[in-house]
Amino acid sequence: MQFYKDGFRGGSPDIKPAAPNRRNRDINEPLPEKVDVLISGTGPAGLCLAAQLAEFPEIEVMITERMPSNIIKGKADGINTRTMEMFQAFGFADKVKRETYWVNQTAFWMPDPTNPEHIKRVGRVQDVADDSSEMPHILINQARLHELFLEVMKNSPSRLEPDYSWEVVGLTIDETTDDHPVTVTLRDASGLNWGATRTVRANYVVGCDGAHSAVRKAIGRELQGDAANQAWGVMDILANTDFPDVRQKCLISSASEGNLLILPREGGYVFRMYVALDKLRPDEKAAHRKFTQDDMIAAANRIIHPYSMDVKEVVWWSIYDIGHSITDRFDDVPEGVDRDPRVFIAGDACHTHSPKAGQGMNVSMQDTFNLGWKLVHVLQGRANPSLLRSYTQERLTEAKRLVETDHKWSRVMSAPTTQAERDGTQEPRIIRQFKDNLEFTGGTAVKYDTSYLFAASTHQALATGEEIGRRFHSAPVVRVSDAKQMQLGHVAQADARWRIYAFAAKTDSSSPGSTIHKLSDWLETNPDSPIVKHTRKGEDIDAVIDYRAVFQQTFDQLAYEHMPSLLKPKTGKLGLQDHAKVFCVDHKGVGDIFDMRGINRDKGCIVVVRPDQYVAHVLPLDGYDELTAFFAGVLK
Repeated sequence: MQFYKDGFRGGSPDIKPAAPNRRNRDINEPLPEKVDVLISGTGPAGLCLAAQLAEFPEIEVMITERMPSNIIKGKADGINTRTMEMFQAFGFADKVKRETYWVNQTAFWMPDPTNPEHIKRVGRVQDVADDSSEMPHILINQARLHELFLEVMKNSPSRLEPDYSWEVVGLTIDETTDDHPVTVTLRDASGLNWGATRTVRANYVVGCDGAHSAVRKAIGRELQGDAANQAWGVMDILANTDFPDVRQKCLISSASEGNLLILPREGGYVFRMYVALDKLRPDEKAAHRKFTQDDMIAAANRIIHPYSMDVKEVVWWSIYDIGHSITDRFDDVPEGVDRDPRVFIAGDACHTHSPKAGQGMNVSMQDTFNLGWKLVHVLQGRANPSLLRSYTQERLTEAKRLVETDHKWSRVMSAPTTQAERDGTQEPRIIRQFKDNLEFTGGTAVKYDTSYLFAASTHQALATGEEIGRRFHSAPVVRVSDAKQMQLGHVAQADARWRIYAFAAKTDSSSPGSTIHKLSDWLETNPDSPIVKHTRKGEDIDAVIDYRAVFQQTFDQLAYEHMPSLLKPKTGKLGLQDHAKVFCVDHKGVGDIFDMRGINRDKGCIVVVRPDQYVAHVLPLDGYDELTAFFAGVLK
């Protein structure tokens, strides 16, 4: 974390200087007449987007929520490793790691072949594969996650906060104007002025308002899918039990009483249970059965026999039926119509699934992490509005993958065990499927297709472990200026900037005339350089593209004083030198980034990374023309 760039000030560095002329949020103040972006819904998707946009006070943002305040408990809890990498960019990953439960092992229990009425542990699987990510898979109360995003928003230059007790009830789009063409109708849900409506005009609207999304309905999109006709219950409880694996994630299959999923929660005492209840008729909903929390507890005790649990407190519970659905597009543009979108939907508003794969909250946030930087680029005038067309193109593919995988996993979870599985002659299908799903459940299986935002893999052999279209896979490095061990990926913030990482060749060093010097000098001074072309007069030289270098020598073998000026730029209103741009291999045996990520040692390479942490291009160190052409296709 870097701060004091614009001068010293006391207090928490997380609290940014407030921007002037920001909106007055006094309780008696009216709603704004116009905003750049209106977000409906303060779930994970909406807050993730708002936290990104809040860093740009010149972008007027409004986020509405029909509820009177943030939630307190319940709802989703699983955060995969890819989302934790994203949290690092927002600055609260360490806080999440300290507070949460880490899923290290998953235990599998099935009927004991010698006594099928009893369950028996049949295996354990490491939950996060070695070197799949530097981050853990964690479990956290969704309400607490909301608080972390709300804190980022409140501490931002915009001092952004939600407008609670206002719900979107409709919108219209005026295609004849570019001046705030979306008119949104909001209804007062506070009870103080019940049912009163107000209108706000916006340049863009994002519906993060759940499976019953009013924004989705307003743009004529429908969720299409199917149901598994199976009732499940979920509850967070405080309980005593003689079941030995209660503090491990467990998937339990009984012979005749159904299945159970146990998820330990943060704090060491609370745990969550997903309990299989009854099969449903095709025309029936779980709510029709009038299940209670006592039904869930009784079912759980039958499933874990001969063990039992004594529930002391039920923190939260709910009954649901499994369904999988998705919309055909995630924006307001009708199929076959050639125009740029104005309204978007994200998260449960455009894809729903069962909670047992632990992906809903994660994929929802990844939706808006994808959209956020694109809105910033367009609203700042750095990219054409056509950039926003890529949101549906990229995220719809991933949502389909999610629904298909979750569809299969839900049925495996609900399926009875076979005799071969019970007698140990065949590895249980649930374990096999779990292993197959590890990359998917970690969130690292996402691979975007080739487009103008993702170059062809012509030079992929230069960095085989940084695959174009996949997220940038971090690895250990040492910062040369102060010999600090760190993860290279952790330099990236949720700030809508692109990254260029230059990996030096074996013979390259900090000496003048080296390949890194030539690249750096070209990037800093040549009129064709994307940094020169796309950085505005008066901006810091790394305002749009953040350039950094990684050397193969250790820190003590490099002459920092000879590094190119672009790797020691002077930024901010005081013109202070930035000492955090140059890295080298780790010297204490933690790992060599060149070996770990398949970087060609003899030739080195350039890796271009998008603002949402996905690898967009791999190039040779002298690939100047291709680098220019790539950025010219994205930025003005």
